[in-house]
Amino acid sequence: MKKPQDLKPDTLSLHAGQRPDKEHGARATPIYQSSSFVFKDTESAAGIFNVERTGHVYSRITNPTNAVLEERISALEGAVGSIATSSGQAALHLAIATIVDTGQHVVASNCLYGGSHNLLEYTLPRFGIETSFVDFRDLDAVKDAIKGNTRLVFGETLGNPGLDVMDIQQISDLAHDNGIPLLVDSTFTTPHLMKPINYGADLIFHSATKFLSGHGVVIGGLLVDSGNFIWDQNDNFPQLSKPYKGFHDMVFTEEFGPAAFINRARKEGARDFGACMSPHTAFLILQGVETLGLRMDRHVLATREIVNFLSQHKAVSSVSYPELESHPDHELAKKILPNGCGAVFTFELKGGKKAGQNFIEHLNIFSHLANVGDSKSLVIHPSSTTHHRMDKDALKKAGISEGTVRLSVGLEDIEDLKDDLDTGLKSALKTS
Repeated sequence: MKKPQDLKPDTLSLHAGQRPDKEHGARATPIYQSSSFVFKDTESAAGIFNVERTGHVYSRITNPTNAVLEERISALEGAVGSIATSSGQAALHLAIATIVDTGQHVVASNCLYGGSHNLLEYTLPRFGIETSFVDFRDLDAVKDAIKGNTRLVFGETLGNPGLDVMDIQQISDLAHDNGIPLLVDSTFTTPHLMKPINYGADLIFHSATKFLSGHGVVIGGLLVDSGNFIWDQNDNFPQLSKPYKGFHDMVFTEEFGPAAFINRARKEGARDFGACMSPHTAFLILQGVETLGLRMDRHVLATREIVNFLSQHKAVSSVSYPELESHPDHELAKKILPNGCGAVFTFELKGGKKAGQNFIEHLNIFSHLANVGDSKSLVIHPSSTTHHRMDKDALKKAGISEGTVRLSVGLEDIEDLKDDLDTGLKSALKTS
């Protein structure tokens, strides 16, 4: 039998982290819907609490069902460990809170999911953490934005919603030259289309709500640790390289080596913030992960056809998708996303906001809701919904106008999707 690291992604998606249940022989991952777990004896209990033995104590921190999902994602990403969280936002917050303190600084892409932007722009400053938003295509601007108190660089594999392709290798090189890690939101790409660790990313997170699940019935997140960043190379991260009074004066770099970050995040953040994933949610996400490769390939093929259809429609002024030669990141996308650029993209209607409203309101198959990555096709008007808290300047920098429409292409019959879009576009034309 091959070692897990030698197995192909489609095999890992089905098997990583789990064997048939020893007691009853169940092939599917059991749902351990339990708040807590009985210790074998007092010695075992003490050993688990002292990190001398492995075992589960309380589902806020670890759970056997969640552990399967965590190990599976780690295997798919080529990482040393993961933590399942209550949402993608919880995973982002956990990553930042683990290594960024009051009075410190984050450099982030100006093309982010609206919720991520809001957290960085408005919420974290209340706790003394400031963020500089930068165009990641401008490497000099990124370099200039890094300060002495910067502790994290953060961007998305594909920017939401304009699909800016992040040059992970170059951005990670800049971060590493300054002794700081790179965090990447890989929600739109999933491990099937890209493994950011291969290009230098140190930390990854996913909104597992989206493509990893694919069925739109749960909220969940995953924080992933590459194990490659050297946390004690300088004094920037005493959270990991110095004794932590909150856990028996443990020095995480000494105790856990390459897995220092993910263990600190679990033993402090998961414990104290409590944004844990339900075991039932983990089970449902696992059902989605099992078909991840099949679904992502189908998503990409359908998206390519929809992009071509929209590019030729008279109601559409432009389409933003990295596989188009007109996209500024086309050449980079060919290099780092050879299997496709995902199933989420934007296009511009000629009639502006009113045209966008008419378009959306005349669709029948595309569901008008604030999500992506579902097996069902979805549509939204970003400037009035997902990104409405951003001011006009921030919207412009993110490539969002009043006529911008975001699609998430699902798994329906492609001809039905084209017919549905054509109906909406004909209505949009009446307002242009």
